[in-house]
Amino acid sequence: MKRRAFLKYTAGLATSACVPSVSQPTQTAGIAEPLQAADSLNPGGIRVAGIRMIPVCGGKYKVWTKRMGSGPLKVLLLHGGPAFTHDYLEAMESFLPPAGIEMYYYDQLGCGNSDIPDDPALWTLPRYLSEVEEVRRGLGLDHFVLYGQSWGGILALEYGLNYQQHLRGLIISNMCAGIQSYLKRSDELRVKLVPPEMLARFNALEAAKDYDNPDYTRIVMEYYYPKMICRLNPWPEPVTRAFRLANMKIYNQMQGKSEFEVTGNLKDWERWDRLHEIRVRTLTMGATYDEMDPEDMIKMAKMMPNAVSAICPNGSHLSLWDDQAVYFDHLLRYLKSL
Repeated sequence: MKRRAFLKYTAGLATSACVPSVSQPTQTAGIAEPLQAADSLNPGGIRVAGIRMIPVCGGKYKVWTKRMGSGPLKVLLLHGGPAFTHDYLEAMESFLPPAGIEMYYYDQLGCGNSDIPDDPALWTLPRYLSEVEEVRRGLGLDHFVLYGQSWGGILALEYGLNYQQHLRGLIISNMCAGIQSYLKRSDELRVKLVPPEMLARFNALEAAKDYDNPDYTRIVMEYYYPKMICRLNPWPEPVTRAFRLANMKIYNQMQGKSEFEVTGNLKDWERWDRLHEIRVRTLTMGATYDEMDPEDMIKMAKMMPNAVSAICPNGSHLSLWDDQAVYFDHLLRYLKSL
C-alpha cells in the first residue's frame, strides 16, 4: 500500500467503520504455543502470543514479529507502504492458521511496533532488503514462503532475485515489476475515476504541488481511494488503523507526496528485465480495479519460468478485503500446492 496519511479522514473512517474487536487465538486449536527461548531482546521461559523482537542493522535496532498458527508451511508477510504496518494484513488470520499454515507478521523498521529511528539514511530499498534477510535468520526460517503486498511486493521481488535459495514459494500481490508501469496505470485511473470538473481542480493542485491542500485530500479520499484502493464501504478497521499508523516521513522519502507521480528514491525501480531469473514457484495476484494493471500481473507470471497469476474480478488494491473469497481461494490453493 502506498498512501498519504490523511489523518482527519482516516480518523473519521475509523469511527464509522469500526467493527467489534474479536480476539484471535495465537495458535491453531489443540497446539500449545512453545515457551520462548531467551536472548538479549526477548525474555525466556514464558509464552508471549508468538511475538519476537528481531535485531536488525547489525543489532542497532529491533523489529517486531508475531507468529500465528503452526505447521510445516511457513509464510513471512511483507506489508505495503513504504512505511505502513502489518495491521491491514490481519485478514490473513482468518484463513492461514485455520488451514494449518504458520504465518509471521512483521513491522518493518520505522513502522508500527518496531523501532522508529529518525535517520533518513535508513529508508532505502537495499537497506530494507538486507533487513528482510536479517528477519529470516532471526526467525530461523528456511525453505519458507515470502508474501509481499504492494511495496511489500517490491521487497519480495528483490528478495527473490537475491536470496531465492531460501524460498519454497514467492507471492507478489498487487505490485507490478516497475514504477513506469504503475505510473501508466495510475495516470489512466486519474482521468477515468473523477468527473471532468473535479479532474481539472485536481490537475491544477498536482501542477502546483499543493499536496497539502484540503481539496487535494478530499478528492483523493472521496473519489480515488474508494474505487482503486478498497471498494468496501465502510473500510475494515484494520485498514483505517494502518492508515493512521503510517510513517509519512519514510513514505514521502521513498514514494513522494503525489498520488500519481513517484518522486522519492523508488522512482527508478524497474525489474521487468530480470523476472526470468526468479525460478522459485511464484504466484502473482492482481485485481480488476487495482491501481496496478491486472494485465501486468499476468504478464509478470508469463515472464517467470515457474509462475502463475490470479486476478480478482471484483477487487482493487486491497483485494484481500474487497474480493476476499476469491483472493483467499487462489492464495490457499497455491500454498497447499507447494
